[in-house]
Amino acid sequence: MDIVAALPWPVGLVLGVVAFLVIRYGIGAYLSSVPTGVFRQIGPALSNSLAPFSWLALIACWLAAGYSFTKAQRRKKLLETQTGLESVSAMDWRDFERLVGEAFRRRGYAVEETGLGGADGGTDLILRKDRRTELVQCKQWRQRQVKASVVREMWGLVSHHKADGVKIVCVGDFTRDAKEFAQGKAIDLISGQQLLEMIREVQSVPVSRSVPASPVSSQPASMRTTKQPQTAPACPRCGGTMLRRTNKATNVAFYGCSGFPKCRGTLEAKN
Repeated sequence: MDIVAALPWPVGLVLGVVAFLVIRYGIGAYLSSVPTGVFRQIGPALSNSLAPFSWLALIACWLAAGYSFTKAQRRKKLLETQTGLESVSAMDWRDFERLVGEAFRRRGYAVEETGLGGADGGTDLILRKDRRTELVQCKQWRQRQVKASVVREMWGLVSHHKADGVKIVCVGDFTRDAKEFAQGKAIDLISGQQLLEMIREVQSVPVSRSVPASPVSSQPASMRTTKQPQTAPACPRCGGTMLRRTNKATNVAFYGCSGFPKCRGTLEAKN
């Protein structure tokens, strides 16, 4: 059930049906087709005796799929409700790992939550994409910068896990020594601001960003000048409303009576 729960929930539903069919009918049908007489005789009886186990397998897989669906919805909510670094740093370290995993998952990575990291560090996620395997460590330190010693420790795990690279994600930033150590290596240092940009890119409804007030809107109302809309003149013939038009041949603007063709009054339009 743990293995199935770690898979996408639709896969768990399919596995449940497959397990039911194999146990309920497949095993008995296979034994019945064996040339040996003993197996051919016990095949049908075995199918009937395995019927309860087939239902148990179906229910177990579907329960695991339901748990996988619940986790997927929780990860989705975690990502969609983030509004800034304040909300990211306010969650606990386990939800922070789920958030980072979901951000990578929406970028096309296959994400494995190892659960080996914990609050103190280690390999929290394993990413797979384009035949590359990368290790991820999540640091939700609110006050401290990630030091070079942490980066060295993660880099040392690459050969042990036969990985192609390392990603270290934090809420804050990295020290200068950490950045210098990562240069020229397959190490991706993702600061809090970069993580926030990742989240915004994959959110269904991107986080609204504050727009600075324009110089006009910051002025007192008494100092603001507004452009008044130009009003159309009255028709010199019938006194009706005139509409601004353009002569298609000369591309010259003019006013024509709205009552055209009954009234053909025109006036020159002033720019």
